[in-house]
Amino acid sequence: MLKNKMKIKNFRIILISIVFLNFSLFANAKPVPESFADLAEKLMPSVVYISTTQTVVTNVNPFPFEFPPGSPFEDMFKEFGTPQKRKASALGSGFIIDATGIVITNNHVIKGAEDIMVRVEGDKEYKAKVLGSDPLSDIAVLKIESKEKLIPVKFGDSDKARIGDWVIAIGNPFGLGGTVTAGIISARNRDIGMSRYEDFIQTDASINVGNSGGPLFDMNGDVIGINTAILGREGSIGIGFAIPSNSAKKVIDQLIEFGETKRGWLGVRIQVVTKEIADVEKLDKPRGALVASVADNSPSDKAGIKAGDIILEFNGVLINEMKELPKIVAQTEVGKTVEVKVWRNGKEISKKIKLGRLETSEDFKIKKPKETKDTEIDSLKINVRPIEKKDIEERDLTKNTKGLVITKIANDSPINYLEKGNIIIEAQKKTIKTIGDLELAVKAALQSSEKTLLLVIYNNQNQRRYIGVKLN
Repeated sequence: MLKNKMKIKNFRIILISIVFLNFSLFANAKPVPESFADLAEKLMPSVVYISTTQTVVTNVNPFPFEFPPGSPFEDMFKEFGTPQKRKASALGSGFIIDATGIVITNNHVIKGAEDIMVRVEGDKEYKAKVLGSDPLSDIAVLKIESKEKLIPVKFGDSDKARIGDWVIAIGNPFGLGGTVTAGIISARNRDIGMSRYEDFIQTDASINVGNSGGPLFDMNGDVIGINTAILGREGSIGIGFAIPSNSAKKVIDQLIEFGETKRGWLGVRIQVVTKEIADVEKLDKPRGALVASVADNSPSDKAGIKAGDIILEFNGVLINEMKELPKIVAQTEVGKTVEVKVWRNGKEISKKIKLGRLETSEDFKIKKPKETKDTEIDSLKINVRPIEKKDIEERDLTKNTKGLVITKIANDSPINYLEKGNIIIEAQKKTIKTIGDLELAVKAALQSSEKTLLLVIYNNQNQRRYIGVKLN
């Protein structure tokens, strides 16, 4: 009986502790806003509504009748019909960041515009000029002239924004100015395939066509994002994306000062470090960014960076994922000398690199190859042939390029994600000159404990890529 009483007492103590703990958790949580009215009223004068016009030329059928869909005449008159000019308009949003009339919006809102009108507080309209725009980040800076006192907003620290935090969006969806929507931050660091510098904030606050360029506010009334994209074509489905303020501000500062961006440039093409590649390179885990190729006379080339190096650290910042590196490099001052730590031949080494400027750099040329007769490689379930002189000439490769051109890939091949025309130039860190070289490399990989084959290829854009293949 005594034992039962003790058990009951202990149970009560535990239960009370749990209740207290739960109470403490709720006590520390931020309360749900009773209303957004005061905040919205304060911020709305700083949000603007943008309309643009541009001349569009289309070819019009000169005949008083239509051709059936798919008719060759339909295509002919699309190309050779009577040119006709018309004015096209577009709508967007923006916000004031300086009382002198500096307005921020998306680049795609004003791209190609001949006239840009900015409406402030619903009825005051001003003509705007573009101070600078950046397609890579989709940011544009406008300037309006006004004798009225303009009310700016300030940027907040987007790095402190957390998943679950309340946010509000104000904008001009479908031309309905002064629209306020609320939601939470649904996710951070989203990559949706728009550009190399993506790091979007995802929100479920309703964002629609016309919201582009408008602000995403935190509960302090600070701008933590620029609303840029939505998932879905028909309208909001609760998945919208905003450029983080910390990323945007650096671009904006450059556009205001120079009228253009000045991004740092390493001069390398990079790819993800897979588990297979990490195993072959004797790296503790998949991390960093694998250097697939190095541009001639680029900052990396001059500093001694080589294809196959894995960049682990840039200017004191650890690179955990490949996608982190382009953003960090781009935000670093052009001409600055930085320390880069790379993994090479099983050990870490350091290199000093003086950054170039991305905007003035040259990209790699794009050529497409042709196919000829081939030989099957059973273990890889691909067909290859030796590279020929015409391949080198057509693709503008270096004269001494050696390798095997992939001409066929089976659906169940372990490298079925590659494309016909890709060129295998190395296997297990050895140059591939003949089909026999590749067969020997495959055989050696199959006999190893890891059963992993490390290939180096040129893809159909002549970009050097590393491929880790797990063999059965």
